[in-house]
Amino acid sequence: MPISPGVLTGDDYRAVVAACKSGGYALPAVNVTSTSTVNAVLESAAQNKSDVIIQISDGGAEFFAGKGIASCDALRARVLGAVSMAQHVHLVAAQYGVCVVLHTDHAHRDLLPWVDALVAHSEGFYEGTKKTLFSSHMIDLSAEKIDDNLEVSEFFLRRLAKIGMSLEIELGVTGGEEDGVGVECHPGRPPYAPPCNGGDVGGVIRDLHQEQELQKVPGLPPAYAGVARDDNSHLYTNPTDVLRAYDQLSSIGHFSIAASFGNVHGVYAPGNVQLRPEILRESQELVARTHGLGANPLDLVFHGGSGSEPDKIAAAIKYGVFKMNIDTDTQFAYAKPVGDYVGAHAAAFRSQIDPETGKPYKKEYDPRTWLRLAEQGLIARMTQAFTDLGSVGKTIAG
Repeated sequence: MPISPGVLTGDDYRAVVAACKSGGYALPAVNVTSTSTVNAVLESAAQNKSDVIIQISDGGAEFFAGKGIASCDALRARVLGAVSMAQHVHLVAAQYGVCVVLHTDHAHRDLLPWVDALVAHSEGFYEGTKKTLFSSHMIDLSAEKIDDNLEVSEFFLRRLAKIGMSLEIELGVTGGEEDGVGVECHPGRPPYAPPCNGGDVGGVIRDLHQEQELQKVPGLPPAYAGVARDDNSHLYTNPTDVLRAYDQLSSIGHFSIAASFGNVHGVYAPGNVQLRPEILRESQELVARTHGLGANPLDLVFHGGSGSEPDKIAAAIKYGVFKMNIDTDTQFAYAKPVGDYVGAHAAAFRSQIDPETGKPYKKEYDPRTWLRLAEQGLIARMTQAFTDLGSVGKTIAG
C-alpha cells in the first residue's frame, strides 16, 4: 500500500526503517533550529527524492520558541519550540513529496520532563488524528548504569507504544559536543525555574516546576549512581548490553539503539577518532544468534556522523544502521555563505545608504537575501549526505 508524503508515524515510520535496511541505505537526521533550516532540509530532500529525518535538541527547541521565553522559563521554551517545529513540518512536509520522520535528540535525566511533556502533546494529537506529533523520541542515559538506563527506557517505551511511537536509546557514550548535545547546560539559573506567568504549556504540562522535585517525572524510577571511567571504553558499546536491551524492550514496542562504536560529536582532525563499526556487527550477530533471528534484527543509529569517512558509513549501513545524525557539518554549511556574503557586502552592514552615491543598500541587507544563501549552502551539504547514505531516489512516498 503506497505511503502518502508527509510526516510518518506508527506503522508508516516502521515501514521506512524496514525499507532503509532492506534497501541498503540510511537517512540523514538533521538538527534544525528555525523554519529556515527546516525548509532547506525539506527542499533538499525533495530535490534528491529521498525521505529524511528532522530532529531537534532541547537547545534548538529553545531557540525555535525564542530566547525571550527561554531566558524566563527554559522548559516552557523547549516544549513550545519543539511543538511549533513539529506543527510546521506537519503543515508543509507533504508539499515536498517525500516522507519525513520527526524526532527529538538526546535527552539526559534532567531533560526527561521535556520528553514527558512532548509525549503528552502527542497523546492529545493522537486522540483527534490517530497520528502522533512526533515519530519518535530519544532518551540518553548512557552515562548512567545500564540498569537505570534500561529501566527508564522501559518506563517511557510502555507509554509510547500505546500510541504507536518509537523510542531511541543510547548504549555507550557518544563523545564530544554538538548543538549543545551531551554537555548542554544553562549557567546561572536552575534548569526549570518557576515560570514567569504561571500556568502550563499548551494545556499539557502538569506544572512540573512545583510538582516534581529535582525534575522527576511521575512514576519514573530513581537515578542510580553514575559510573566513573578514566579511559575511552565508554565510547564503545558492549554487545552484551545491546542484548540486554533487546531482551528487556523488544516485547514492549518499537525501539532503536544508538550503539557507540567510537563515534564523536563534532568534526576533529584525522586520527583523533577511531571508528569500529564491527561492534555493530557483533551486536547484531549476538542478538540474532541468541533469539534465532535473521540478519540485522536491530534498528541501529549512527551518532556523530559529521566528518565520518565514507567507508565507515558504508560499513555501519551494512550492519543495520538506518539513521545517521549530522549537525556540525550542516551548521557550517548554513553559516559559511552568510559569512562570505557579509564579507563581500560589508558596507551594506555598516550603513543603510552608500555615503558616496546615496544608493540604498536595502536589497543587500534584506535578511531574505542572505538567509536564502544560507539555505542553499545547507541544501548542498544535505545533497552530499543523501548521496553518502545511498538514499537518493529512494523515497517510499507514493
